[in-house]
Amino acid sequence: MLCLAAVTMDLYTFVTSTLCTLILPVLLVISAVKLWNLYCVSLRDWSCDAPLPPGTMGLPFFGETMQMLLYRKRFLQAKRRQYGSIYKTHLFGNPTVRVMGADNVRQILLGEHRLVSVQWPASVRTILGSQCLSNLHNAEHKEMKRVMMQAFSREALDTYVPVMEEEVRSAVKSWLENGSNVLMYPAIKRLMFRIAMRVLLGFETWEMENTLDQPMVDAFEEMIKNLFSLPIDIPFSGLYRGLRARNRIHAIIEQNIKEKLEKEPERSWKDALQLLIDHSKKNDKTVDLQALKESATELLFGGHGTTASAATSIVTFLAAHNEVLQKVRKELELNNLLSTKPEDQKDLTIEILQKLEYAGCVLKETLRLNPPVPGGFRVALKTFTLNGFQIPKGWNVLYSIADTHDVADIFPEKEQFNPDRFLTPFPQDASRFNYIPFGGGVRTCVGKEFAKILLKIFIVELCRNCDWELINGTPDIKTAPIVSPVDNLPTRFKPFNGAI
Repeated sequence: MLCLAAVTMDLYTFVTSTLCTLILPVLLVISAVKLWNLYCVSLRDWSCDAPLPPGTMGLPFFGETMQMLLYRKRFLQAKRRQYGSIYKTHLFGNPTVRVMGADNVRQILLGEHRLVSVQWPASVRTILGSQCLSNLHNAEHKEMKRVMMQAFSREALDTYVPVMEEEVRSAVKSWLENGSNVLMYPAIKRLMFRIAMRVLLGFETWEMENTLDQPMVDAFEEMIKNLFSLPIDIPFSGLYRGLRARNRIHAIIEQNIKEKLEKEPERSWKDALQLLIDHSKKNDKTVDLQALKESATELLFGGHGTTASAATSIVTFLAAHNEVLQKVRKELELNNLLSTKPEDQKDLTIEILQKLEYAGCVLKETLRLNPPVPGGFRVALKTFTLNGFQIPKGWNVLYSIADTHDVADIFPEKEQFNPDRFLTPFPQDASRFNYIPFGGGVRTCVGKEFAKILLKIFIVELCRNCDWELINGTPDIKTAPIVSPVDNLPTRFKPFNGAI
């Protein structure tokens, strides 16, 4: 009897242990999922008759953030195929509606301050800071944008062109002298960073040569990589690493700001940071050092990351489409810009660049197929309907630039790289929201003219000096946080011999 009792007790212990070890966690997971689903259902606005968009909300707390970060392109393509141009999801800790297509995007971009307001994910707001242009609202945004636009006026851009050309020409020369493989994406990022440092922040060449630029480039790489992270600031998390990189950048910029505060600029033109400093000193205001650091960081982020992405795409497309490259060179020849002797090459001006219509078409087509920034974030200020679905107050709205280009009916054979499509102007109403590489509405990119001029200079210097081939062929592309080649685009250069 004692043995039977012992066996029974052992069996009871085993069963209890098994239940606790296996079944209880399963029940907890099921309960968590049920509670999550109830929470997601409660997020809709029951005072609105329109249904929520189709879609799924993913895992408790995490939503579908991990799928988005790990499999962005495939994840988004699958969502679009399954749910169409408007669908719900849960990203970066918030319920989100993703939107694409000209008509839908028009309502979002023109609804600023009325239906929606800009609100990037918490990690982006934390890393870039609350006082940079991207995170300001209403009158503060309008005033800051007015000041920054002075740095991108026609007069200011005229003074930037020689600096841009000098830096691009020097970089192209170094690629030709290398004699072997060049990892183009890192090389172009360094080039665009140097230009942004000189033109937008007023750093001198000797300052960057004194080992300044590479630590800054590395810090920016780390910051950008962790911009879109879960909002968890603990050691070794993405947000933690992004903030540490941001602090290294701020330390260098702070020194530059203090030097500017102590002496008047010697050059005839004012860089964007100097304009912000002058504005902050107006009416004897106390200079807000933190706000200046955040604005300067944003200028560098916008001034080099997106242009580096676009320039790398230009190298890729022209390498794959020799007939387009020859048309660019033909246009350069017609404008007396094709000399392969550096001493005979005409210096560029805005007037000359404006004459290069086909080079402009190459740039437009590049930005259509590979817009550097895939989209933008907003938050619903009130519940409203979009294409028959409700967007509840407080939900994030993520509008897609890349997908809007993909579904635009005004572009036949959308997958083809064909700059000629832009030689005939589209009706303004038809193209306004079908083609939005720089966003739209009151949040249109303030530096878009700066970017266009810089990238045209890049096209000219590249095409009149180099022939090149992609060692790995056309690369796979990653789209977050900025469009870039997975393999860094190893490229072999040789001098252009002048024959077209």
